[in-house]
This record gives sequence, C-alpha cells and structure tokens, in this order.
Amino acid sequence: MVNTRIDERLIHGQVAGIWSTSLSTQRIIVANDEAAADPLQKSSLRMAAPSSMRLSVLPVKDAAENIRAGKYGKQRLFLLFKNPKDVLRFIEADGPIKTVNVGNMSYKEGAREVTKSIQVLPEEETIFETIASKGINVTAQLVPNDPSIDFMKKLRG
Repeated sequence: MVNTRIDERLIHGQVAGIWSTSLSTQRIIVANDEAAADPLQKSSLRMAAPSSMRLSVLPVKDAAENIRAGKYGKQRLFLLFKNPKDVLRFIEADGPIKTVNVGNMSYKEGAREVTKSIQVLPEEETIFETIASKGINVTAQLVPNDPSIDFMKKLRG
C-alpha cells in the first residue's frame, strides 16, 4: 500500500497524475459503495485513471477483504476513499491501514475550514477522532511536494 487518501473527487488530475506517478502506483482502488454500484460513475473513473494503471472500484467491505486476502499480490496499491465514513467502515471491516492522508473535502453547509482544501462537518470531526483513536495516523497533504501535516492537531486546533 503506497498511499491511502480521502479525496471526495476520487480520481482527478492530482490523484491520476501527480500522486500515482510519484508513488509508482500499479493499481488504484476506489473504496466507495455508491461508486461501486453506479455503472456511469465506474466508467467515468476508468476514463480518469491513467491507462498504465489497473483500477478497482469496490464496495468498502470488499476492498478490505481483497486487500487482507492478498488478492493484489505485490502490486503497489493506492487506496482512495470519498469520505472519512468510508475509511472508518474499512477499518471496522479489518482493512489494513496505518495512515490516511486527507486530500480534498469541499465546503458543505455547516462545515468548518481545517485547511484551504479541507472543510469538515461536525459529524466528520467525530469520525476523524474515532479513526485516530484506533491508532491510525491522520495526515493532510495536497500534493507530494507539500509537507505532510498532522491533520488531527490541525483539526483540534
């Protein structure tokens, strides 16, 4: 696993171009129940993913099971979540992660700005606290050249 990231836009320029290339990713795994159930969204994600990379769009639970079972062998995996709730569900399904990088979470009614690209709702703050309480390191980093910051410290600010 080369990166685990929350980015509500899923696959886009930053993920497809900058992150995947700098990490020599071989497979992007999108773990999101809605995307996995939506043929149109799946085909959009396929178009957005670099053609040199494999792509799996899976329900959260299936992603956790496949990774735990070693289904992808020695492939360099980039695990992508749409929101913190999916990360928590992945952890609860015994998905193996140590760190999650928070990328983009845009403004929604009632959200507060944690960084320029991350706005969180009160219920998401609670979810992040739960994730951190399980020993997961939560960082924020927009692109690989940016310094990685301690997201929880910023969140509790």
